[in-house]
Amino acid sequence: MKLQPVIGLEIHAQLSTKSKLWCSCDNDAHGAEPNSRVCPVCMGFPGMLPVLNEDARDKAAKGAAALGCEIQKFSKFDRKNYFYPDLPMGYQISQYDQPVALKGSVQFLLPGERDAHGNAGKMQTKKIRITRVHLENDSGKNTHVGTETLLDFNRSGTPLIEIVTEPELHSPEEARAFATELQKILRAVGASDADMEKGMMRFDASISLRPESEDKKLYARAEVKNLNSFAALEKALDFEIKRQTKLWEKKEAPTVESTRGWDDEKGETKLLRKKETADDYRYFPEPDLPPVTFDDDQIEEIKKSLPELPIEKFFRYKKEWKLAETDALILSSDPVLAQFFEKTVDLSDEPKAVAKLLLSVVLAHEDWKKTELTPKHVADTVRFLHKKNISSSGAKKVLGAAMKTGTKIETLMVEMRLEQVSDSGEIETWISDVLKENPDTVEQFRAGKEKVLGFLVGQVMKRSRGSANPEKVQEILRERLKK
Repeated sequence: MKLQPVIGLEIHAQLSTKSKLWCSCDNDAHGAEPNSRVCPVCMGFPGMLPVLNEDARDKAAKGAAALGCEIQKFSKFDRKNYFYPDLPMGYQISQYDQPVALKGSVQFLLPGERDAHGNAGKMQTKKIRITRVHLENDSGKNTHVGTETLLDFNRSGTPLIEIVTEPELHSPEEARAFATELQKILRAVGASDADMEKGMMRFDASISLRPESEDKKLYARAEVKNLNSFAALEKALDFEIKRQTKLWEKKEAPTVESTRGWDDEKGETKLLRKKETADDYRYFPEPDLPPVTFDDDQIEEIKKSLPELPIEKFFRYKKEWKLAETDALILSSDPVLAQFFEKTVDLSDEPKAVAKLLLSVVLAHEDWKKTELTPKHVADTVRFLHKKNISSSGAKKVLGAAMKTGTKIETLMVEMRLEQVSDSGEIETWISDVLKENPDTVEQFRAGKEKVLGFLVGQVMKRSRGSANPEKVQEILRERLKK
């Protein structure tokens, strides 16, 4: 019996606001001293009332619209009751039956199947439905030290959107590809930085198996909580598929839904508790917050404000600028990189040459965004390469220098002596010297060993300190060696 994985995701993404969801505390607590970004509101002190952060509301709606969801004209907040030590109110303010957005879909890319030679095929697209998007606040953080637990409430009250998918993913690879696309979308529209190293994006993955013949039936699922990286998401799902497959093979398919945790060091999931239901949380309407409302004009304005999404850029780069799929994918993934790329193309009208420089030279510098590099630097380098005023190795050096200083490319070429020489007279002089110094190599070439030409070209380039045009050098060398 062949089994099919059935996977649904719940994604928690921290909204990129200056302050928390219910108070004016700083929303950026990464690296801050524990309990230094708190106030009576986010600490749940008696008598303190929450006030909705309107920027969080708007970014939640914009993020939802980018996921193709229908923004609801009326939504409300509810109290979700559960008792964790890092939840100071004793409940979470979330949205239950009337969330901010419903019914969306996300198209994402999947790598093509590799052929017999290992070459990747054309990328495929898949669309997954989004069930809902709702607003809620985050809890604090537990740090376990021996038998004691330390509590840091800096994150308590941080604004989150929870994105819930339909169970339409069928492999760990699909889940990872979808989650990656989601991160790109949230970043592109400015809803969330979605930086997983800072805990800004986390996944809860629900997975069950079913016989492929039963393509609609759903069996008892296991929900793996708080996965904080793409790798953890993929590994946890892979482990669960193997674990549940063994149960099916023993005719012990799960009949009770469970909540499990991921142990990254051991590479396995562990049972935490039986899966909670809505009844367990005892939802009731939040009495201290008014409902969230949007009118038709506001919803239309949000939709109009959406930028071109990453997957749309990917297809445009392929169609209009004839970029290879892998190049188009990388350049469309990051909104800052995509903007830099497009500005450079506007200045140079050479999309393929710009893409090559960005991918091979600029992105080799991890912190390139923090350097002095501008689109004009790259466009000018492309122009000089096209005119053969500079070699490819010279272009790499000059861009590296521009990143550090911001100096014009023309100036750097002169200062670093990187301007490529195509003057036949000067090249002839260098070649004459090299031929005199290497008579044995000259005889080898004339005897039919053409491979030695590369050595002679290298010697000329060395004598010219890399400034000679290598194509011109090879052309003149061949003419001289025929004599």
